[in-house]
Amino acid sequence: MFQIITKLFRDSGKFPERIRKRHEIFWSDPEAEQIRNTKMREGLPLEAWQDVPHWQRKLSNKYNARVFAKSLGCQVADLYWKGRDLNTLNFEALPPQYVIRPTIGHGSKGVYIMDDGLNHFDQKQYTKEEIRQNLQAALDKHPHLEFLFEAFVQTEDGRYAIPNDFKFLCFNGVIASVAVIDRISPKVGYSYFYDEHWKKMKRLHHRYPGKDEPTKPACFDEMVRQAKILSKAYGIFVRIDFFASINGPVFCEFTPTPALGKSFTPYGKRLLLKYWDQHCRDMI
Repeated sequence: MFQIITKLFRDSGKFPERIRKRHEIFWSDPEAEQIRNTKMREGLPLEAWQDVPHWQRKLSNKYNARVFAKSLGCQVADLYWKGRDLNTLNFEALPPQYVIRPTIGHGSKGVYIMDDGLNHFDQKQYTKEEIRQNLQAALDKHPHLEFLFEAFVQTEDGRYAIPNDFKFLCFNGVIASVAVIDRISPKVGYSYFYDEHWKKMKRLHHRYPGKDEPTKPACFDEMVRQAKILSKAYGIFVRIDFFASINGPVFCEFTPTPALGKSFTPYGKRLLLKYWDQHCRDMI
């Protein structure tokens, strides 16, 4: 009973309510899936992206997010293959290290971080045929789903390991906080919170309790600059994820409804609500 009460308290408040309301408006729309999976291409002006209400839903498709970020000067992981027809995928042409991501979804579901047959996310070995069968099963369930085969982003010191996530909580070009996740697996890791000047902040979220403090990445200031550009273009509140790589910051994805507003600390909810009212007033 105590755990239930604690969870209800954590998930209450105006900030979580706004996130849940946005989720309802975004995805209860009968045209939501069509909008999210509209195939965008490089070179389109911003007006072409903004041609529908709540156009940011297009950026919940991870391929579209890549295209958008690249168009604004951000680095993205090299793309080896994209699509639904796995018969056109030549596994033999892939390097030993690569990443598989679904174009839609959340919580790292369907993500493989492959290193010579080992998936770093679950520490299991997979044959090419096992991967193909797993991906096909997912494709059969969702007519809009595609998979991206991308380069495995090396860490700043050149290792092939699960990179730290740098999650920028942004409001129309303004950064409220940066959550750094030292990820061990999709559900296990350690988190730390900083401002845009790498000054430590109080915890904004209960997930991933901290351990050893991470080192400020060499490319952090450039990451901040790029996050502000992307956030200003996005307009409304959004979480923008980056990796720190051997070649500088690499954009990962946009998240418009992080954790559905759940598990934020009282401090986190107050801070984010304050930024929302100051920089995104009357915005969804």
